[in-house]
Amino acid sequence: MTNRTYKRSGLIALALVLALLATAAVVLVLRRDDGGSPADRANAGAQRFLDAWAAGELERAAGYTDHPEAARSLLESVENNLRAEELTLGAPGEAVAADGREDGGQDEADGGDAWAVPFTVTFTLPGLGPWTYDTQAVLRPGGRDDGWQVTWESALVHPELAEGQTLVLSHREAERAPVLAADGSELAGPSTVWEVSVWPARLTDPPAAWAALDALDAGIDTAALADRVAEADPDEAVPVVTLRDSVFQEHVEDLRAAPGLQFAEGSRQLAHAARAVVGGVDGSGAGASGLQERYDEQLAGTASAAVVIADRESGAALETLYEREGGEPGEPVTTTIDPAAQRAAEAALEDAGREGAIVAVRPSTGAVLAAADWPVDGFARSLTGQLAPGSTFKVVTAAALLEGGLTPGDVIGCPKYATVDGFRYENQNEFELGPDTTLHEAFTASCNTALIENRDRLANDSLHTTAQAFGIGTEWNVGASTYDGNVPVAENDNELAASLIGQARVQASPLVMASVAATVADGTFRQPVLVPDAVTERHEAPAALNPQTVDGLRTMMRATVTEGSASALREVPGAPHGKTGTAEFENADGELSTNAWIIGYLGERDLAFAVVLEDGGSGGSDAGPVAAAFLNALDG
Repeated sequence: MTNRTYKRSGLIALALVLALLATAAVVLVLRRDDGGSPADRANAGAQRFLDAWAAGELERAAGYTDHPEAARSLLESVENNLRAEELTLGAPGEAVAADGREDGGQDEADGGDAWAVPFTVTFTLPGLGPWTYDTQAVLRPGGRDDGWQVTWESALVHPELAEGQTLVLSHREAERAPVLAADGSELAGPSTVWEVSVWPARLTDPPAAWAALDALDAGIDTAALADRVAEADPDEAVPVVTLRDSVFQEHVEDLRAAPGLQFAEGSRQLAHAARAVVGGVDGSGAGASGLQERYDEQLAGTASAAVVIADRESGAALETLYEREGGEPGEPVTTTIDPAAQRAAEAALEDAGREGAIVAVRPSTGAVLAAADWPVDGFARSLTGQLAPGSTFKVVTAAALLEGGLTPGDVIGCPKYATVDGFRYENQNEFELGPDTTLHEAFTASCNTALIENRDRLANDSLHTTAQAFGIGTEWNVGASTYDGNVPVAENDNELAASLIGQARVQASPLVMASVAATVADGTFRQPVLVPDAVTERHEAPAALNPQTVDGLRTMMRATVTEGSASALREVPGAPHGKTGTAEFENADGELSTNAWIIGYLGERDLAFAVVLEDGGSGGSDAGPVAAAFLNALDG
């Protein structure tokens, strides 16, 4: 009985053991099949790590590894050194046993499963574009919330990366090409510059330093600079200004005599001439204004770039992983600028010392020979200024009258005043020539009232139509940013009267008015061009001036020099022709001021010009002498 009982008890015990094993097997199966198999859990752990890395949350990503500090350090190093524009991490691939077994490998150190999860990395890099490669992460049980933990190793970031190494983007800029004048000389190219900064710890005499910096006339706010210096670390350099070598050498003694100022010599692409038009580059060397900005891609060329494995301690490059071959230098931008004409124009403006511009064009081709501005580092008013042309526009007005059948010898009168809709117009200094004045005499003396009193000879759209024969009123393709003029249809009698003398809504740039003179010189409008290679199609005037109109304008413009308001050009060689102008406008203070103009051309030379001096003066007495200085210096 005991034996049976024993035997029965043994059978019961065996049954219980089998039942427990079956239950455990069921539980194990359930845990493996309910998203909890080693492969699935390894994939989930890899996904958490990759999501954090892709989001740039490097500390969180490192926290999913078994060595957070080492992981964070390398991930940050790669982020800083590659400067990727975008990072894309592909979804984890199918996990496999780390030792190749389907049931998971046994790690000898801790006895846990080890699964390798493959994934794809794509860095989008400046200068290289997308760079894609495959790598893998090894995961083991442990870590946050009983999840699986990434086993950290440098090869996770890239399979060829060893401990103590990192990834670095090696980027070498191409040589920037120059901007050239018509003869191949440089308008802009590499130049010596000086970086001026303050060393706070050695600034023993701040007033002397601020005085030396103020003397540069470089727009330095020394009060704000003093605040920056006070807040800086004593041994931290505080940047102040970058100076051209010529400016630095002019002030070098005073600058070096001020304790605390320090200087570093460098090189930067700078404009040597036509600075407002050519433009400049920013601190990174990219075009920031003018032609430098417009043609930045052409001038900059193609940089060379590569991803290398580098030693983290020494920074030495050890192996190139990916590169773009064939970095190409930039290609020059060639302009039509004539260096002699440009120098003459800039010298004349510098001597005048007033805000203004001079433009010269070749009538036979439209080539822009000079585009000078003052101040030299201001905006390019020579090409983009939007100004009332004043009486220089009377060339267009006279053309409209001649096209309508009037001749230079026809009498039109020149009274002291002309009144239109209650508004009184007068001539400069209120002169009058009398009722027997001809168009020729009125033009050479620049009589406003003569033209206004004869406005009934023109329709409201006459000036608009005639201006089209001078190319005004449409968009030009010059190869640079330009303002191409505006002569709208007059809306009433008073606006027509003001438009006849280049006021109201009539506006032009110095380039446009130089082109007006060039059209008279050549007899045909030829759209100005500055960068020929960039101009595929020039604007053509819809109609040409009658030969009789051109002859009349030429005669009157020559007489304006020999016997009229452009007498400042009388001694200039080359048979100068001209027309002066004094345009009224309201300045920033709400006061009435004037812009002084003169335009013209040389009858014995293929050159037309426009000069404008802003905010004060008259065409004959102010702009005229500047034009004479320019023309006389052309061969100097």
